Amino acid sequence: MPEKGVFAAINHQRIAGVANTADRGPVAAFDTEELGRGLSDGRTGQATRQPVSPFPEATLSFVEIRRRLSAFVIQWKDAKRENADAKLFWARFYECYGVRPESATIYEKAVDKLDGARGFIDSFIPGRLIVEHKSRGKSLDSAFAQATDYFLALPEGERPRYIITSDFAHFRLYDLKSDTRSECRLVDLPKRAGWFSFLVESDAPKIVEESPVNRQAAYAVSKLHEALLRANFRGRDLETFLTRLLFCFFADDTGIFGPDNLFRQLVERTREDGRDTGARLAELFDVLDTPDSERQSNLDEALSPFAYINGNLFAERTRIPAFDNQMRALLVQCAELDWSGISPAIFGAMFQGVLEVHTPDEKRQATRRELGAHYTSERNILRVIDPLFMDDLRAEFEKAKRSKPRLKALYDRLAEITCFDPACGCGNFLVIAYRELRRLENEVIAELFDFDRGRGLLDVSTLCRVRVSQFYGIEIDDAAVHIARVALWITDHQMNLESAQRFGNTRPTVPLVDTPHIHCTNALRVDWAVVLPPQKCSYLMGNPPFVGAKLMSDAQREDTRVIFHEFKNGGLLDYVSAWYVKAMSYLKGNPAIDAAFVSTSSITQGEQVAALWPHLIVGGVRIRFAHRTFRWSNEGKGNAAVHCVIVGFCLREPSRRTIYDYASDIQADSGIAIEARRINPYLVDGPDTVLINRREPICAALHIGIGNKPIDGGALPLHRR
Repeated sequence: MPEKGVFAAINHQRIAGVANTADRGPVAAFDTEELGRGLSDGRTGQATRQPVSPFPEATLSFVEIRRRLSAFVIQWKDAKRENADAKLFWARFYECYGVRPESATIYEKAVDKLDGARGFIDSFIPGRLIVEHKSRGKSLDSAFAQATDYFLALPEGERPRYIITSDFAHFRLYDLKSDTRSECRLVDLPKRAGWFSFLVESDAPKIVEESPVNRQAAYAVSKLHEALLRANFRGRDLETFLTRLLFCFFADDTGIFGPDNLFRQLVERTREDGRDTGARLAELFDVLDTPDSERQSNLDEALSPFAYINGNLFAERTRIPAFDNQMRALLVQCAELDWSGISPAIFGAMFQGVLEVHTPDEKRQATRRELGAHYTSERNILRVIDPLFMDDLRAEFEKAKRSKPRLKALYDRLAEITCFDPACGCGNFLVIAYRELRRLENEVIAELFDFDRGRGLLDVSTLCRVRVSQFYGIEIDDAAVHIARVALWITDHQMNLESAQRFGNTRPTVPLVDTPHIHCTNALRVDWAVVLPPQKCSYLMGNPPFVGAKLMSDAQREDTRVIFHEFKNGGLLDYVSAWYVKAMSYLKGNPAIDAAFVSTSSITQGEQVAALWPHLIVGGVRIRFAHRTFRWSNEGKGNAAVHCVIVGFCLREPSRRTIYDYASDIQADSGIAIEARRINPYLVDGPDTVLINRREPICAALHIGIGNKPIDGGALPLHRR
């Protein structure tokens, strides 16, 4: 389950079974302030219900905790079976923090659940922690659902702040007070030692949402970019060079280049004044583009270990910058970061940092506004792709578990799905969609080949068939196109590592065989069918530019003029509306396509509805799901906050329709799902009624013209006819 608000999950999924809470409502029944009282000393509820203190008399240093966790990872890397290993697994985990398992936890604590059935909590620290453990590869979503059942059944004084779910290989930590979820792998526990500091400290742990490459460190790339601009190295050469560096940073820390941080060593061995740095990088890029069989026999031993990359990433011959000592120092600083756990969303943030420094004394923020770029956080992307297709695919998987033919059909289908983002930016929608499809494919493979039933390791080098070549995009900014391709390649490698960790083997990442289809062009001027024929498209999605009707550039007005030429009031429409019209035409080539766009909320409000939606409705557009207005935030440096909607649509009658409402909290991570019979352009359950403007009053009243536009010297004139 993606991060959608822990309490929202408890309240909306479990509240129906809670006795005697109807009068108080879900918020009153599970108030976060109520839950949080007393947590500073490890307790909740009444002071008379104090649990046995789990804390050791002498707290271990975090150096020692990380050392113990490193040994713990090695000891338990092959554990799989809950019944056989879970108890000892958690006892050893607690010992890493100096916690006495015999006094701190109650194993298999009996709980009478709200439905009357008796359950057993796997590990429990009263007032602090519930642990629900599963066998390797089993669903952590169902583990969390089970843990919330236990949470509700406990006396208030024993309800904990934290829930941990695990399958040996993965850990999910839920903080019920802050309403957040964090996730890591077993092998990453030493790096995440601080996440579980609540076991030995009264304060809540500070958990960074993004990858180990935090935002501040990621912006080191933009500092290097700025230095290169000051040296008058710019244009396509600069963007290509920066993209290659990003790939090298990641490849160096994830084993693509082999062990021992070969790239960092190569950079560190250049002269401190930087005079040979550019030449050394040029040599490396050439080697990365040369197959092993074609390399010189007397190649420098510092270059020969690097793997052949292919994929045209290093094929184009471009200029390489000359470095000075400052630029070299910035390059070394970037290479020294740990890029191994980088998330796709951080690429957008890095790219935004780059865009915001165009020249030493001219910021590119204006250009960014003109493009309408808003770099998208992962939770917002999941708001789109989950109801668009992932929820249905996951449901299909659950049903198919009982039938090998149905599993095989789903397995084959995943390899044929194509995703198209006609405003892809840095590719965040595509990389998250790719990641989610790969993870679902892993689940299907495990079930199809009985992996979780003790059939041994699988060689999935050929079984993993979902590939980056199934993903298509259009982006007008050349630099973003480069970033999108690299982000997909990096995500592919991350997924290969996940498959290897689970099954024991996976397909190699390099040489790069598959290439995502990211086209650098104006999406409103090109025929989308040239990029991907609609007959081959499964899902259309994305976040088209956010530019208001009155804020468009001359070029953007010309773009929309071509598209809205038959519209009566096309000049009223925001820029994003043009993507809906283009999408409608594209979907006519294949009505089976499902589409969803993030949009400015104004296209579902006021005068824009009458200008846009009658054309879409007549064209056959039907709304499948919609997120009503919510506050949009992103991973970018400025963390743009705008109000927007998400509209999922198709050219056929949907089998079901869902509205996600944010009336109670516009900043919530997820809306309250409401089943609807029909969703109209105002995103309400009702017929497709559109309010058009009219010049005549509906009753005997005075005529008013331009009554709300203070254009007369700042005054507010009311003109009477």
